[in-house]
Amino acid sequence: MAYTNVKVPEGGARISVKDGRLEVPDHPIIPFVEGDGTGRDIWRASVRVFDAAVEKAYGGKRKVHWMEVYAGEKSFKMFQSWLPDETTEAFNEFLVGIKGPLTTPVGGGIRSLNVALRKLLDLYVCQRPIRYYSGVPSPVKHPEHVDMVVFRENTEDIYAGIEFQNDTEENKKFKEVFQEAFPKEYAKMRFPDTSGIGLKPVSVEGTERLVRAAISWSLANKRKSVNIVHKGNIMKFTEGAFKDWGYALGKREFRNDVVTERESWILGNKEKNPNLSAEENARMIDPGFEMMSPAQQSKIKAEVEEALSLWDTHGDGKWRSKLLLKDSIADVTLQFVLIRPKDYDVIATMNLNGDYISDALAAQVGGIGIAPGANINYMTGHAIFEATHGTAPKYADLDKVNPGSVILSGEMMFRYMGWTEAADLIVKGMEGAINARTVTYDFARLMDNPTEVKCSEFADAVIKHMD
Repeated sequence: MAYTNVKVPEGGARISVKDGRLEVPDHPIIPFVEGDGTGRDIWRASVRVFDAAVEKAYGGKRKVHWMEVYAGEKSFKMFQSWLPDETTEAFNEFLVGIKGPLTTPVGGGIRSLNVALRKLLDLYVCQRPIRYYSGVPSPVKHPEHVDMVVFRENTEDIYAGIEFQNDTEENKKFKEVFQEAFPKEYAKMRFPDTSGIGLKPVSVEGTERLVRAAISWSLANKRKSVNIVHKGNIMKFTEGAFKDWGYALGKREFRNDVVTERESWILGNKEKNPNLSAEENARMIDPGFEMMSPAQQSKIKAEVEEALSLWDTHGDGKWRSKLLLKDSIADVTLQFVLIRPKDYDVIATMNLNGDYISDALAAQVGGIGIAPGANINYMTGHAIFEATHGTAPKYADLDKVNPGSVILSGEMMFRYMGWTEAADLIVKGMEGAINARTVTYDFARLMDNPTEVKCSEFADAVIKHMD
């Protein structure tokens, strides 16, 4: 399309999708939003790292043509719009982009610019890799055991924004309809007259595309497991359904490549004792089998028979080479990622759980200051890579803060584009700078004998350590 306020760089070409795969030219045009507050310092540092990595990796054969688009405070000051249509059109047309932190406008209108971009482009996966970089200060004993990727559903759950504020006509009308249609459920509210109301939609379609993306990515990247994290013990028809739909999708579409945790127990039991009956196997995987009703026992025995029917493709230990599908309750997960991080690899979960888990994990490996993120639609190829932290306005334009979140988001972006050599150089440069204790103030205050540097100087150190 023709743009009024966005200048499309000459000499570059659009990234496209063909047969479900990205086609990346050697000179791609990539839209970027520099971000508000500290975003300006961070972007200036990060883009130098990106350009250096591409130059060092490809010797001039490849080059990114950066195209600035606008959102947040800078956009509002220039165009009186927090999120101009041209910005979303540019991200839509050029497929892959990157952004710094954005201010959320106070008052009515857009609840969050980040959420707005995700919804407008249907970026249904929030992908957050969390891994330890050697030398980063950490509050846990073994941060090196943390190497996880969170696939957080991005469009449903409470982030869908369906709420009715207390003491409003909308709230009153909703509760009247609710009470009339569902009196038993209405009675569960302890103080209905003063309650705000929120709805939590979780759909089959939303669940399946998220879990499909997590499993596909895990297989392509040779990961060992996908853990479906939920609170289905309490919210049975939303979070519990998410778990059930996720398992069903995995077994239906990836049957030869996956094994569920319970299937692995059943197959393992049979391998240890080939003469084991289905009922004996059922008793082993469910210690409460004796206390079940006959119908429940029959269900468990049917599960055993179904798993054993996989013997040709999964038996005799073949299941050990498959991607393991398992699940865990959200609160248990938050405990075990601390004390048993090796048990977790790829996590597929809903919006709110993913928010908590990804930030908690980031704290184990240095904080969200170096936590990268991406919002992706794996069906269309659209992706926006982004800083996961806020704008920190008190540090704006001081050339002080850690640019690691955007730098590593760029590393994710290059890997997504298939430019793995550039991505590897960014990782090498980050690890080299941090191991040399050449760090910004946030890490320096936690290290012994650091060399504290500015945001721009940290970028210099990362580029130096690429060699």
